[in-house]
Amino acid sequence: MFLRRLAISLPHSRRFLSSSSNHDLTSSIMELNKEMESVFGEPPSNCLASSVSNDFTAQEPHAVSQKEGESGIGLTHVGTTGEAQMVDVSVKESSKRTAIASCKVILGKKVFDLVLANQIAKGDVLSVAKIAGITGAKQTSNLIPLCHNITLTNVRVDLILNPEDWSVDVEGEAASSGKTGVEMEAMTAVSVAGLTVYDMCKAASKDIQITNVRLESKTGGKSGDWFRK
Repeated sequence: MFLRRLAISLPHSRRFLSSSSNHDLTSSIMELNKEMESVFGEPPSNCLASSVSNDFTAQEPHAVSQKEGESGIGLTHVGTTGEAQMVDVSVKESSKRTAIASCKVILGKKVFDLVLANQIAKGDVLSVAKIAGITGAKQTSNLIPLCHNITLTNVRVDLILNPEDWSVDVEGEAASSGKTGVEMEAMTAVSVAGLTVYDMCKAASKDIQITNVRLESKTGGKSGDWFRK
């Protein structure tokens, strides 16, 4: 029935358009709309389209502001086209910079007792790990590709046996007077010290864990001081 009505109506529309050259365009469109309504029924309400349009208009400023906010936060080691890059620090002012990092090496009771009694076959675990951490800090730019090769004025690495959880608490500090921070040097120091503890003790146990490598504080530079809460 629907196809029959469509076949009857559309030829009539063609005749109307071809023979009504004396009608203005507006009346022609109105008559055509009436004929289409008789075939297809009332046109759908434009409320949905209006709602979508209004929603888009309302959301558009939010999207723009979000992009603006995101553009203010960037990764300094990523270039404009997404490639890795080394940060140019030549325009920065030199200042005194320090950083403290820490980690924990969980030994277990058996290994803890051996380290405490200095009975590990390879020797004095804590002394060797201390030297390794200091050496690691000085080699940071060779280990971390985009770190600057900076002159360190001091590196401190302390290892303390913790009987509460049969672990070694490691703390490292790095200092420099320059144009870039020493956070990576401090974190490299404790990481290498922790790895050295594992290497010294691995014959006694493979279950040793190096955990919680993290920055504790930093001072100096444009971003100012920061302390872990």
